[in-house]
Amino acid sequence: MATTKTYIPKLKEFYRTKIAKELKEEFNYKSAMQVPRLEKIILSVGCGEAILNKKLLDSVLKELEQISGLKAVKTKAKKSIAGFKVREGMEIGAMVTLRGNHMYDFFNKLVNVALPRVKDFRGINPNAFDGHGNFALGIKEQIIFPEIDYDKIERISGMNIVIVTSAHSDAEAKSLLSKLGMPFRK
Repeated sequence: MATTKTYIPKLKEFYRTKIAKELKEEFNYKSAMQVPRLEKIILSVGCGEAILNKKLLDSVLKELEQISGLKAVKTKAKKSIAGFKVREGMEIGAMVTLRGNHMYDFFNKLVNVALPRVKDFRGINPNAFDGHGNFALGIKEQIIFPEIDYDKIERISGMNIVIVTSAHSDAEAKSLLSKLGMPFRK
């Protein structure tokens, strides 16, 4: 019988062979299980205009699925807000969670393809950590991703990207992300 090789992203292999060892030495971990790693990446898009135009939310869902390669889900309002004419349970956004190989592929695409396409890009704010080793990034235009066709978009919308790591401090998470290639501002 022929053995089939399973697909392992290059970034994941690079993490296993080089970055994990560097982090273990840098922070003097006793066990390899203490080394911080990526756990998941969450992409979310808020679309408040979907209250008036349901077709807009469907296009946001489609674009998010093109960018991530996975099925996106609609998110609902948790509370009613009279000033914005939002009622509890209304569909006002979309999100997708990436784990495993999809996560490493997306991170690689984000760092090496999408972020260099941002206009006047000077690096990512290194202060966007939450104190527990998670990093939040806001993107103003979804058109920086190569999967999005300029002619077929309904409107330019922003996107939130949250990178969840197993790091216990922001310093550990920043070191992990910078070794993975995140272009932090100096």
